[in-house]
Amino acid sequence: PARITVCGASYRSAACKMSSIGTGYDLSASQFSPDGRVFQVEYAMKALENSGTALGIRCKDGVVFAVEKLVQSKLYESGANKRYFTVDRHIGMVVAGLIADARQIVENARSEATDYRKFYSSPIPVKQLTDRVSNFMHVYTLYSAARPFGCSVMLGSYDDTDGPLLFMADPSGLSWGYKGVAIGKAKQAAKTELEKVKVSCVFRSSLS
Repeated sequence: PARITVCGASYRSAACKMSSIGTGYDLSASQFSPDGRVFQVEYAMKALENSGTALGIRCKDGVVFAVEKLVQSKLYESGANKRYFTVDRHIGMVVAGLIADARQIVENARSEATDYRKFYSSPIPVKQLTDRVSNFMHVYTLYSAARPFGCSVMLGSYDDTDGPLLFMADPSGLSWGYKGVAIGKAKQAAKTELEKVKVSCVFRSSLS
């Protein structure tokens, strides 16, 4: 019995060590480690740190986006691999992380916006579009045959009903609404500066 107990303790110790560094639990996005972590999603978050910083801030009369473009070669064509996109006439998107992954999310967002306009004969609210994009990103964290997207996206819009709105979705498929947000390599420093800015909150009553 003593030998069994020691082996059990040794096995638990090895399992804890493996779970802390991801060994054996990072081969699939559909697998949890013993402490409840999904390492594939965490690795996707790390991919964002290799990208230039992008930030968005919600102002009184609109949403302002800014991106840092890291030019790794002087031979690149000017304007190549841009990180800001038009999704619909009233919605813009900014990305950080793997641009190739981000293009797939942009195409999905444009398709959702087009389908909504055809079906309802009105532009899609940015909150609904964010939910649909977030669900699309989340699906890729559920199956072992796929991997999470290595990027985060920000969506901003302005209309006469809701005013300016800003949302961000991360590789896990989680999305939040923000007054100001930053993603990418220097996101923490950017967030610190954004917190010093007095962002005016625009409510529906102030627009009436």
